[in-house]
Amino acid sequence: MVSNNNRIFIVDDESDTCLALERILEENGFKVDKFTDPFLALKNFKADFYGMLILDIKMPKMNGFELYKQIKRIDTKVKTMFLTALTELQEYAVFRKEVYPKLGERHFVSKPIENEDLVKRVNGILSLN
Repeated sequence: MVSNNNRIFIVDDESDTCLALERILEENGFKVDKFTDPFLALKNFKADFYGMLILDIKMPKMNGFELYKQIKRIDTKVKTMFLTALTELQEYAVFRKEVYPKLGERHFVSKPIENEDLVKRVNGILSLN
């Protein structure tokens, strides 16, 4: 049986990114559910089922922060890592402070990310209390 800590919920509007993340994480013992549509992802999200969300920030119709807020209403305990190809996160600065008010709690990863670094970051976030 797979523990929910090993279940990862990925939402990225780029299907190639979803497939790459799924492959890397599943090769490292994780169970992955992936979505390219944030609305479909929200509809299929289950409380207390996933250990971590990996959310793209910049998506059409609903960005990753908006999706995060909706999911956190369903499951307050799920850990989150945001992915972005953006070099500047200034437009999200206010939201970032709201989501992660304590220093060191901000889990943002720039795309592309090396496979080893991705697994290391995921394991590190999942190990936090």
